[in-house]
Parts: sequence; structure tokens; C-alpha cells
Amino acid sequence: MSDTKQSQIRSRNDPRNPPALRKSERTRQAILDAALKFLWTHPFRDLTVAELMSLAGTSRSAFYQYFEDLHGLMEALLHAIEEDIFDVATPWLQGEGDPLPLLEQSLESLVRVCYQQGPILRAVSDAAPMDERLEKAWADFLKDFDHAVTQRIEQHQDAGLIQPFDARSVAMALNRMNAYLLIHHFGRRPRGNRESVQEAILRVWTSTLYGDQLKADFEIRRRIHEIEG
Repeated sequence: MSDTKQSQIRSRNDPRNPPALRKSERTRQAILDAALKFLWTHPFRDLTVAELMSLAGTSRSAFYQYFEDLHGLMEALLHAIEEDIFDVATPWLQGEGDPLPLLEQSLESLVRVCYQQGPILRAVSDAAPMDERLEKAWADFLKDFDHAVTQRIEQHQDAGLIQPFDARSVAMALNRMNAYLLIHHFGRRPRGNRESVQEAILRVWTSTLYGDQLKADFEIRRRIHEIEG
């Protein structure tokens, strides 16, 4: 992910830069919210503009003021959740200091985002094998995270925090594990247990990247801090 893109995400989420509540933005957001509501119980292939705009409470013609077609809508939803994930993953991807609490914070926030928006991931990933446009969108989505995680692993390898191995292959494995678990547990209702999913993902990431000893050291420091606090 480019520095420019990351800067745009930070600016978008900066409380000092509150978004303007223009009517056009409210209408667009209502359409996106209606799409998410629909996807909780239906696959993308069942979505129609008429059904969507009925849920959004606005005219069918309004849809085309904001989106070229339903694929454009899904691409917008996927782009939005990608920005949300990169934003909450900033502590580990860019933070300085002990990597374990930063990783734990980032993964906890990742699980929270996907708990709320999981159907978007399920809809795109399910449709991708039979839909060339969504296949590309899904591949690009995963590729962005592969690049960011690979870069961070290599930085921590250079710092001696992570053992030498092929960073990209491991990044791809971790990201695809995340995608599968998050879609499986949060892609539809009833959703899985959020804490269990978070614990599973954190356990695999920490043991794979930093090893059991570093994790044990972190747990000791955290318990000491709790006692002293």
C-alpha cells in the first residue's frame, strides 16, 4: 500500500477532519448500508437495483448517480472495508516498539471490523470464481494486504525480531487464513464467537512470526504491569 493511500486513510479517519453531511453523501451511504443489510442474508447474484433501492428508501434512478452498476457498488464496499482494515492495522504495520501488543491491538480491531462487515467479504469472494470483474477486485484486495504484511515482516526480520524465512509466502498464508476464518464466522448470521476467532488468529500470527518465547516474555511483562497497576 502506497504512502499516499495510507495518508488519505488517516486523513479520512482523523476526528479533526469530520466529513460534511451533504445530502448526496447521506444518500450514497444509505445505498451502501442497504447493500450490506441485503448481503447478510443473500448472495450477490440475487441483488437487483430495484431491491436495493427499496431497502435504501430512495428511487431506483438515484442509484446511477453514485454507481455505474452493481459491480461498481460491490467494488466500493470492498474498497471501504479495505480502508477500514488498513486504518485499524496501522499500529502493527507502522508502529514502533514491542510488536506483540501492537499486533494484538491490530488483530483485535481487524476482527471487530469484519464482525460488522463480514458479508461484504463473503459476497465478493463467493462471486469471484464466476465473475471476472469481482475476481480481479478480490485478487487486488488480497494483494494489497500481502504487500503490506510482507513489507512489515521484512522490516522486523532486518531488526532481528523475526527469524529469516520467505516473508511473502508466509504473509500470503496468514492473510488467506484470516480471510477464510473471518468469512466463515462473520460472513452471515448467526455469526461465530468474536473472542474465539480473535484468539485463534492472534495465536497463529504470534507463534508464526515471533515464536513462543517472545510471546511468553510479553505475557510476563503484561502480568507484571497489571500487578503494579
